[in-house]
Amino acid sequence: MSASPLVVVHRDAALLAASVAARLVTRLVDAQAARGTAHVVLTGGSVGTAVLASLAESPARDAVSWPDVHVWWGDERFLPAGHPDRNETQAREALLDGLRLDPAHVHPMGASDQAPHVDVDAAAERYAEELARVARAEGTSRDDVPAFDVLLLGVGPDAHIASLFPEMAGIHEADRTVVGVHGSPKPPPLRVSLTLPAINRAEEVWLVAAGAEKADAIGLALSGAGPVQAPAGAAGGRRATVWLLDRAAAQRVPPALIRLSSP
Repeated sequence: MSASPLVVVHRDAALLAASVAARLVTRLVDAQAARGTAHVVLTGGSVGTAVLASLAESPARDAVSWPDVHVWWGDERFLPAGHPDRNETQAREALLDGLRLDPAHVHPMGASDQAPHVDVDAAAERYAEELARVARAEGTSRDDVPAFDVLLLGVGPDAHIASLFPEMAGIHEADRTVVGVHGSPKPPPLRVSLTLPAINRAEEVWLVAAGAEKADAIGLALSGAGPVQAPAGAAGGRRATVWLLDRAAAQRVPPALIRLSSP
């Protein structure tokens, strides 16, 4: 995992979304300049979708060569394809359907009505296979996951990330890159999620959160709580870990950790 995280606080949720969108463009352009392709892992939720919507409205998005971007997801609700609650559906509506993407580079997690995903564990296994297939094709040194340039995560009021919830089995996974989640405390009960071993192999991990209801969880995660109690505190990139927050969400962040703050 990277060294101590960078915490950046923005005035409000709208400014946060616009700033993250701009930061994402810069990161993808830099990755493509270095090796021609880029890999991004998307997150769902209101803030994650707002970031994508802000990017859709930004002229700066055209700086990215979108056919050369691989799009992944950190987790997914195990629902039928096209269901409005799926992260994939929301991402496509907010941004992806308006981009010139290579369909072979868009990697959604399995839906509950699509063979061969007969159950949530099969869907998780299939996604792990897809991660490994692309990683091997690109010849990355970590042959079970591609070289994620940036991995976006939302943070729940209970400090969960992706679909890794406090004190549930997924947070203990040390080997598999993807797991099926049973009995999620947030509906729906069945989900597919990247694990910490996969998340923490990203070059950069960005944790994005807005709202006062997230403040206690974020304060806990940044105060050194263990992963079983606060999964968000265990997420970190190999090169950088960045918490991107609005003022309401940052209320419990130790002041010494805040490096940057927007007006």
